Amino acid sequence: MLFKYKAIDPEGVKKEGEIDAPNRDMAVSGLQRRGLVIISIKDETESKSIFQLSFFEKVSNKDIVILSRQIATLFEAQVSALKSFTMLATNTENKLLSRKLTVVSDDLQAGISISGALSKHPDVFSNFYINMVKVGEETGKLNQTFLYLAEYLDRQYSLTSKTRNALIYPIFVVVTFFVVMTLMFVVVIPRLSEIILDSAQDIPFYTKIVIAISNIFVHYGFFILIFLVLLGIWVWRLSMTEKGKQYLDSLKLSMPAVGNLYKKLYLSRISDNLSTMLSSGVPIVRAIDITAQVVGSRVYSGILAEVADGVKSGLTLSIAFARHKVEIPGILVQMVQVGEETGSLVSILKTLTDFYRREVDDAVDTLVGLIEPVMIVVLGLGVGVLLVSVLMPIYNLAGSIS
Repeated sequence: MLFKYKAIDPEGVKKEGEIDAPNRDMAVSGLQRRGLVIISIKDETESKSIFQLSFFEKVSNKDIVILSRQIATLFEAQVSALKSFTMLATNTENKLLSRKLTVVSDDLQAGISISGALSKHPDVFSNFYINMVKVGEETGKLNQTFLYLAEYLDRQYSLTSKTRNALIYPIFVVVTFFVVMTLMFVVVIPRLSEIILDSAQDIPFYTKIVIAISNIFVHYGFFILIFLVLLGIWVWRLSMTEKGKQYLDSLKLSMPAVGNLYKKLYLSRISDNLSTMLSSGVPIVRAIDITAQVVGSRVYSGILAEVADGVKSGLTLSIAFARHKVEIPGILVQMVQVGEETGSLVSILKTLTDFYRREVDDAVDTLVGLIEPVMIVVLGLGVGVLLVSVLMPIYNLAGSIS
């Protein structure tokens, strides 16, 4: 529940803000632990619509990157954890993140560890993030850990954004193509086909096919639309099941051109996660388990789970990877093996991260460079074939009349 309060701090300065707590008593206790004298406090949760909270309030990856850098700077300046999170809760522009940090501050005041306080907010802080913070607490290198996290999240955000944005254009072109073709079949072709049929001339077979398709769209378009809506609902429901997610993730990797792009994206993410955690002192099995949870693909999550089991049973990381020759390329296995033999696994994984990041960039540029002219040609040919199919008989009719 969200409570809005007015209070006076120990220095006599009047403060206003919001606090997230399960009930009013806990909200009051949280404010009093900060040394605030409460003037008024009221429940603000009910005044906000569910639509507002669900769709307009969210914490972006950019917010977490900035937060991590700020925490690292404050810790490096020897500012206590409680004071750091309290300051950030007050100065953060994102209202939802501000409320979350306020709760974290209250938990720290109550004696809970930073990782324990952050773990109460899985919608904002991922399992990877929390485990990295826990390792930082265990090793006493929290400032370095938060700096690692900021750099890691920044790299992942940049890579994912570029991949996602590269796919927007071809999707837009494909949708435009189908919209244009549908309008042609529903609006343009029926009017021109009336002229052709009324002329009683011999109609070429390709024109008959176009007219037949147009009639299907005109007379059964509503049923086609219903079918597509039901198909969309079915795919959406399928994507909510574990089996469906597994199938869709496998489909991503098997798609021509795009599948190779996703494969390189996941490999970059795996090597980046492992190098970041191993360099922070996370045990290798634990690092693999955490990576399996955040890699973003059910296919690679399953592979990493098997790799973790193999490492637990005494196999080296390279041998465990080598068991999955289709999804894990030979170059990655060989590089990891070199890293294990030379004792420079972290350095090798960082090299692989840079390599696959460049591969993703090149694949994105190639994909966009190929799709743009291909889709334009396909769109032009499709519209051209339709127009020729209906305009040629009309042209012949005009020639016979003259």
